[in-house]
Amino acid sequence: MEHPLQFKDLGLDNRLLKNLNHYGFKQATDIQRQAIPVAVAGKDLLASSKTGSGKTLAFVLPMLHKALKTKAFSARDPRAVILAPTRELAKQVYGELRSMLGGLSYTATLILGGENFNDQVKALRRYPKFIVATPGRLADHLEHRSLFLDGVDTLILDEADRMLDLGFAPELRRIHNAAKHRRRQTLMFSATLDHAEVNDIAVEMLNDPKRISIGHANSEHTDITQSFYLCDHLDHKEAILNRILEEADYKQVIIFTATRVDTERLTKELNEKKLKAVALSGNLNQTQRNTIMSQFERAVFKILVTTDVASRGLDIANVTHVINFDMPKHTEEYVHRVGRTGRAGNKGTALSLVGPKDWDSFKRVEAFLQQSIEFSVLDGLKGKFKGLNPRKPNVKKGDAAKNKRQHVKKAAKKKPVKRDKSYYQNVSVGDDVFIPKKKKPQE
Repeated sequence: MEHPLQFKDLGLDNRLLKNLNHYGFKQATDIQRQAIPVAVAGKDLLASSKTGSGKTLAFVLPMLHKALKTKAFSARDPRAVILAPTRELAKQVYGELRSMLGGLSYTATLILGGENFNDQVKALRRYPKFIVATPGRLADHLEHRSLFLDGVDTLILDEADRMLDLGFAPELRRIHNAAKHRRRQTLMFSATLDHAEVNDIAVEMLNDPKRISIGHANSEHTDITQSFYLCDHLDHKEAILNRILEEADYKQVIIFTATRVDTERLTKELNEKKLKAVALSGNLNQTQRNTIMSQFERAVFKILVTTDVASRGLDIANVTHVINFDMPKHTEEYVHRVGRTGRAGNKGTALSLVGPKDWDSFKRVEAFLQQSIEFSVLDGLKGKFKGLNPRKPNVKKGDAAKNKRQHVKKAAKKKPVKRDKSYYQNVSVGDDVFIPKKKKPQE
């Protein structure tokens, strides 16, 4: 295994190295070691790496290095735009960008959907050099002509696969066309490079990109210990969850559930046990979500109960445990859920509760991870559920016997044909069908 390089060996500006040292960053991760030299050289990049690998700095550092070393295309337009699929991820990226802007004479702004449009217009009129945004809201500003991207020299798409899955392809193309400077550099990051739509849009937006893939989405995360528990029913799940929380030496925990109702019910039960839990789900407005996330980041709450709304974009170092109370519907979401712990070299623990309703999802995750998973058991909480048998193919009765007798030619007795009374002399009886009446005999 190749040893990670020091940031000072990657040719970055000394002012950036000073900020990195201030925050204790010295050695580059694999994605940073491979992506930064390519981006600093001015080449387009199509890269993938597993969650928690440090990819944000892999594009923020070369973007800032370029701004420090080259002249801007325009005095008023932003120099770089970073697009992220969700508000939570955009806020995380913006936070890391602000950290690296310390001591530099550059401004940045955050443009998110669900927040005051006019306040964002005012921020854009101050001509920030860097914009972190969700694609839908940035496209709105382009349409209202409160933003122009003619002078953008770097366009960055973080988690491009997620943006495309959320249906943002039209907005991405609109932003691409608005920032179509012939010398623009484009950096695209995706959880996987096997995503057909990612490759299609990469052909449109990138110019002869360098492709980098660090690990695979289904590769084992060595910093995370994963365990699975079989559960008979909801009460059994809750009993196992309570035992885990009683015995685990955790700092902070994220519990993933299938529905908003489950998040609220579990949060109430945990708070009754004085465990300091808070619920986060998609029905909350942006102010409520911001408040909850701020409190969790500051460790006001020890446990966050949430749906998949928080499976991406959360980067909280103190999250030591992730618990899948319900298995995710989509296998890729399992990787992103688990990736909320064990970040940036820290160790983490992921536990999944598998009941009869979770079985199909569990089998898909097992196939996705390409591992044979063994189940753990807690003393006194061993259940009766052992898994479900694979569904048998839908074979019509008599098909198997019929196949065995194919070599035997035997005349089968014909059964009487069951007449369909909706037909008259083999003609469908409908509005357009004329059925002649029998003539009465003449007297």
